[in-house]
Amino acid sequence: MNNPRKRILALSIVYFCTIALSGAMQAQQVSGDRPGLQVKKIKDFVIYKDTLFHAAFPSIVQCVDSTYLLAFRRAPERRNYGESGFNHIDPNSYLVSLRSTDGEHWSESPSLLYAHPFGGSQDPCLLRLRDGTILCASYGWAPMSAEALAAIQKPYFEASGSLFLGGYLLRSTDNGEHWEEPIYPPAVPAEINHTLFQRAVPAYNRGALCEGKDGRLFWVIAATDREEPQKTSNHLLVSDDQGRSWEYSCPVATDEEVSFNEASVYETPDGELLAFLRTENFGDTACIARSTDGGKSFQKWQPMGFKGHPLQAHRLPNEQVLLVYGYRHQPFGIRAKLLNASCTDFETAPEIVLRDDGGNGDLGYPWSVQLDEHRVLVVYYYNRQTTDNRHIAGTLLEIK
Repeated sequence: MNNPRKRILALSIVYFCTIALSGAMQAQQVSGDRPGLQVKKIKDFVIYKDTLFHAAFPSIVQCVDSTYLLAFRRAPERRNYGESGFNHIDPNSYLVSLRSTDGEHWSESPSLLYAHPFGGSQDPCLLRLRDGTILCASYGWAPMSAEALAAIQKPYFEASGSLFLGGYLLRSTDNGEHWEEPIYPPAVPAEINHTLFQRAVPAYNRGALCEGKDGRLFWVIAATDREEPQKTSNHLLVSDDQGRSWEYSCPVATDEEVSFNEASVYETPDGELLAFLRTENFGDTACIARSTDGGKSFQKWQPMGFKGHPLQAHRLPNEQVLLVYGYRHQPFGIRAKLLNASCTDFETAPEIVLRDDGGNGDLGYPWSVQLDEHRVLVVYYYNRQTTDNRHIAGTLLEIK
């Protein structure tokens, strides 16, 4: 090749091809992509932040009118009162919501979703059914004096001067504009604690419920099954009437040493039920339990081989699963995995770091929703430094 112009052109082509290949390889390494599917983070952004409030524990659904409903727990930022810190157990906490038409631009002022008459509410967990009905599962804490606690049937769960009330659910048939009166599910057989009404704690949990192919609703709940040392286990409740009533089905995960608590349930395309479990006394290792008989029983739980709490699973258009979870170890942030349709590759799937710029471990609880064929929004609560007040943030992903 004696022509200098041709030589320069050839070298230029080689150079740019090398750069492009290097960039593609770097993107795959950073994102944890799977063959044929690439994950690209478009941006991180703040959805809601107010220095007067502690905002946390969000969930999100797309309504039948194609708008998006985001719910979270809001409580006073008590450091404004001169207190040294804040507490997740706050009798003045309540459920609020925001709306968006595109997942990126949100209403500025939250609307009240529900305030419990007897105390604070936590962790609103949204589920939109195929007919458009929206469920919201939550649980509460009631402030109690020492005198009142002395009259409660033991055992009970008290923390920071509040008594645990257990769970409840709300239903809406108009895209979350109005909510019906609370539904109080039954206590599961393993539950030992009592409420201020002198009965066993109603079923509760933080995590995603799911609607099965046959229309049944599945909810993996937590129960305190031992007082000293305290331990919790997971169990399955099933509803045949769109959440109006619930029946106990079976244990999901129990152990003499490991506690299982916050959990999300997911149905695979072939009808298996998967429970993604947060643990205690197990090194923060995420676990999974699988049912192959429609929720009649679960196989023995398995460690997933990574730290994460809690977790939420979202089905992508190609039936792969985006599993998102908080990471409460340095570097603090939000992480994810892309799993196959049956979620059998949880140990080998690369871990995707969505964010690693958190100020401390008081963050996470991510929840994802599909915006269009290729874009997914992951919402969570976050802080950038220890003194930063907790706020609701989002990460916009392109997955194709």
